[in-house]
Amino acid sequence: MKFMIAGLGSIGRRHFRNLLALGERDILLYRTQRSSLPDDELVGFPVETDLQAALAHNPQAVIISNPTSLHLEVAIPAAEAGCSILLEKPVSHSMEDVETLEQALQRGGGKILVGFQFRFHPTLRKAAELIHSGRLGKPLSVHVHWGEYLPDWHPWEDFRQGYSARTDLGGGVVLTLSHPLDYLRFLLGEVGSLWAFTSSQGFGLPVEDTAEIGLRFSSGVIGSLHLDYNQRPQAHYLEITATRGSLRWDNSDGSLDVYDADKKTRQNFMPPVGFERNKLFMDEMSHFLSVLRSESEPLCSWQDGKQALRLALAALQSAGQGRLVELE
Repeated sequence: MKFMIAGLGSIGRRHFRNLLALGERDILLYRTQRSSLPDDELVGFPVETDLQAALAHNPQAVIISNPTSLHLEVAIPAAEAGCSILLEKPVSHSMEDVETLEQALQRGGGKILVGFQFRFHPTLRKAAELIHSGRLGKPLSVHVHWGEYLPDWHPWEDFRQGYSARTDLGGGVVLTLSHPLDYLRFLLGEVGSLWAFTSSQGFGLPVEDTAEIGLRFSSGVIGSLHLDYNQRPQAHYLEITATRGSLRWDNSDGSLDVYDADKKTRQNFMPPVGFERNKLFMDEMSHFLSVLRSESEPLCSWQDGKQALRLALAALQSAGQGRLVELE
């Protein structure tokens, strides 16, 4: 099977290495060649800098890992050509052309997996199992906190020039760290309304570096989501309170602490021995291969990706207009 990777920054390189680790070597690189990373590992693989020339190689699968605002420029022609797509999150920086991609997928017949890799986290999936089984009763409230220090992400480049810090490339903390807007839906269902405040104070960036988002789910659960580019040391955790207990998931070590209020007991779940961050991406890629072989349906679908984008854009709209945004 022939793969095309569009965008060879850090996440594109990760997908490239993981494909090789899974035994795939028929890989075409479509790129601008403006990556700030060395190209030693890419030597020997064909390169195209024109999209139509790249698609003329007839790839069956396309991995789209270029900057957010450029995703659909590649995704739509690839879908029209009948390719299946692994599309990095968020699916775009606006709703413009989102329906065009949907129509192109229908005409081309390919499938799409959206790259929210936390869908593959073993203890986050355990949390979903516990919630959906009713073991903790009815969920009542949720809080997610995710703080990172942006200059530490890509120490080999000026962080102000990376896509996460640039308006024209679809940056800002709400879009860039939109993972919880996907996994909260996975855990608790649809969001009915939200409000948000954003600011940019830490680095004077043209995009927001801090966001506080309030969420009301269709089920009645209320919650909050904090995102920032400023925190040292980084922290990313989730807390859910329910009628018969509570849980806390911590991304730092993957632990899931569950309290059963009926039994007054605690239980701790940990990822498998040897688990590390790239396992999420390896499992995601293995799942994509399974989707390509028609053995599985996408675990994070196009509709999931589109809905996460709607939530992110609604948060930015709320912050900009100073009002609650209804989503239902």
